[in-house]
Amino acid sequence: MSDFSRNSGELNSFIRHHLPAGLDLSIYPGSLYRVNGTYFFMARRPSGDKFLYILSDRASGGSAAPFVGDVFPTGAGVDSMSITRCPLSNENARALRKVFPFTSPVTLGTGNSFGFGDRLGVANPGHIRAFSGAPLKPVIAQQSIRELERTGRTPEEVMDAATWAVFQEGYRGGFGADADHLKTTDDITRMAHSGFTMFTFDPGEHVDKDAERLPVSELAIRGKLLPWDELEDSFDGYIKRYGGRRFRVSDILTLEPDETDVVRGIVKYGKVIAHARKCALHLEDIMGGRAHEIELSVDETDSPTTPFEHFLIAHELGRLGVRLVSLAPRFVGDFEKGVDYRGDIRLFETEYRKHLDIARACGGYKLSLHSGSDKFSVYDVIGRYKDGSFHVKTAGTSYLEALRTVAAHEPSLFREILDFSRGRYDADKRSYHVSADPSKVPAAATIPDDSLLELFDQDDVRQVLHVTFGTVLTARRDDGGTLFRDRMMQCLEEHEETHYGFLVSHFHRHIEPLVT
Repeated sequence: MSDFSRNSGELNSFIRHHLPAGLDLSIYPGSLYRVNGTYFFMARRPSGDKFLYILSDRASGGSAAPFVGDVFPTGAGVDSMSITRCPLSNENARALRKVFPFTSPVTLGTGNSFGFGDRLGVANPGHIRAFSGAPLKPVIAQQSIRELERTGRTPEEVMDAATWAVFQEGYRGGFGADADHLKTTDDITRMAHSGFTMFTFDPGEHVDKDAERLPVSELAIRGKLLPWDELEDSFDGYIKRYGGRRFRVSDILTLEPDETDVVRGIVKYGKVIAHARKCALHLEDIMGGRAHEIELSVDETDSPTTPFEHFLIAHELGRLGVRLVSLAPRFVGDFEKGVDYRGDIRLFETEYRKHLDIARACGGYKLSLHSGSDKFSVYDVIGRYKDGSFHVKTAGTSYLEALRTVAAHEPSLFREILDFSRGRYDADKRSYHVSADPSKVPAAATIPDDSLLELFDQDDVRQVLHVTFGTVLTARRDDGGTLFRDRMMQCLEEHEETHYGFLVSHFHRHIEPLVT
């Protein structure tokens, strides 16, 4: 077992003494570690490139194996040492996770947690700084299949970005890795093999949306056709279990579903429950005993999840042996991308309280808030209740902070992106819940440099930029080069601390009302 220890300023001086003359590096102080006779740290060169550096003491048996990189001579008079410069590759990330286990994801359990989606792979250090000291656990590696497809990234790249960020910042408190919005068993397999620990099943395509409007007679016909073998039940057995019953959930909540509620609930969500169980069994099989946790997402439906529907889903999954770490209902009101909650906040609080009681009664899992970016008025409500637990999931808001950095330092590039996004919005919005009017987004040429950052306070601009990330990041010129991505990444590299500062400030607004 490696006996690694954090290093002090004294070790920083030791390492710099051994660096060859002329090697200009900015060392990340949180990444300084010593393992026996080998010293590890991350640093960036003046060009912005980052590397893992390994200083090996040959006299005491130190070695850079199994890392892959280029060996450099040390400073004058220190012949016993060697320096290896290692690229931040997948091979080296896998090696780092073996040497430093805290750079691997873990399961987080049912304590309060917060998900940070990083679509570019460079925001995670800012995320880590943002939650420093907060009484919650972070999900640092988080990406949906949809986001992977739109950004052209791989699950391994998402995982590696989290690993390097954790090492760079010296964070050792444990983090989760969320394979988000999984729809198929193939999706689950792909993400499991990449080391993810949290799996968010998205069975939205199995919701019977017609159930909201059908009469009871038609609902009964559909109910009898559900996959009862997979549900290990029968329609009559189900009706007997729920029909005419009173369910005392808490001191303040008792559910008394009528016949219509009971039949409508199973028709609407019966296939969802069956699919979720199928996914859970598949996950259990391929994980081979490796720790994992399951979130179920039913938030992407046309109508809010009623308290009885929530109870039904959780109760039936529990009966079938599926243990949830969190569940994301479709809450009342509008949770549009990139903007604050739209709806009656008092009604939200009333319904949130009910859902919280159900989660506690059905296993103590977390309530998960999807589309959680920038829902500041809702955070006050969630933070008010200390007798349950939550998970908040964000993603696109970090992409907006990257664009804010571009607007601050490369205004001409940001103008190009803004106009491009205005033209792409109608096509790209189709799979998102948004209501922006692109005609209210000003043409870039009309905005002076000192007013560009004010655009990030306008809902229409935020949503137009929010949902067009995929085409912005993958658009290419006629010669095959990227239209925006490479220039964006260069800007973020050159102005790394500005980017981190924007992220910290923005996420403090998210986190503080949740934990105070």
